[in-house]
Amino acid sequence: MTDNSMALQTLLEKTGTDTDFLRETLQFMLQQLMEYEVTSRCGAGPHERSEERTNWRNGYRNRLFQTRLGDLDLKVPKLRKGSYLPEFLEPRRLAEKALVSVVQEAYIHGISTRSVDELVQAMGMSGISKSQVSRLCQQIDERVHAFLSRPLEGDWPYVWLDATYIRSREHGRVESQAVIIATAVNQSGYREVLGLSVGPAETEAFWTDFLRSLVRRGRMSSSWCRMLTKG
Repeated sequence: MTDNSMALQTLLEKTGTDTDFLRETLQFMLQQLMEYEVTSRCGAGPHERSEERTNWRNGYRNRLFQTRLGDLDLKVPKLRKGSYLPEFLEPRRLAEKALVSVVQEAYIHGISTRSVDELVQAMGMSGISKSQVSRLCQQIDERVHAFLSRPLEGDWPYVWLDATYIRSREHGRVESQAVIIATAVNQSGYREVLGLSVGPAETEAFWTDFLRSLVRRGRMSSSWCRMLTKG
């Protein structure tokens, strides 16, 4: 995991990936985890009638959480009885690096319930069920898929292509896989990740399919379109 995280972080930093999207995904994940933990402490979900309820929610308070992806404006749930502060917000809690690593992994290769389970333990959070972890993983994967398959609008006269290799478990075996990424700058000078794909190796067919998928999703400069679609 350490080698993979370093490889992914290097690739994302080199290509200037969309930190806004990664930051928003990280904020969404933390917000959901806090909601799950508070539900466990209350014995019931928001507005849920239950004989097992032991406490009630009482609004939110804003809390700024600084990460290497930028500042997160979190809404920490408040309780009618007692107080709630997730341990990852406590001083000297070394969870931030692990949080960023999990989000970057989700961006590249999908998120696993095991990695989120391990993260929850490292953050000192409790009462979060396996089904809630699974639901969160599905929600994050859906957000990542929607971002990486979004329609591409506008012209992109400059495109950078890069790649790295990671080791991942596929069909019960640990194998080396190629991660390729396309970053572009539009006519206004805005830099954005256009697409990303994972495959067994950097073959000509793999690159060709990836580049043609970019053309199908939107408009790029005419010279790029001619080059990527020929043959």
